[in-house]
Amino acid sequence: MTEIIFDVREDEVDGGYTATGLGVGIHTQGETLEELRSNVKEAVDCYFDEAIVAPKVIRLHFVRDEVLAR
Repeated sequence: MTEIIFDVREDEVDGGYTATGLGVGIHTQGETLEELRSNVKEAVDCYFDEAIVAPKVIRLHFVRDEVLAR
């Protein structure tokens, strides 16, 4: 695996952000984008140990939902 992609969503109710690694069991959160980025790096380091090579690229894919009322 050369890269890992995280689906990032903003929590509109409580604030902050959540990130989910696609295809792997990694989930984390952060109150700010800076905190989220740090937590994602830490979660990837914890998930991939010396036996499994960690991906060189971590990609954050921001998802934004819009609701249009009629």
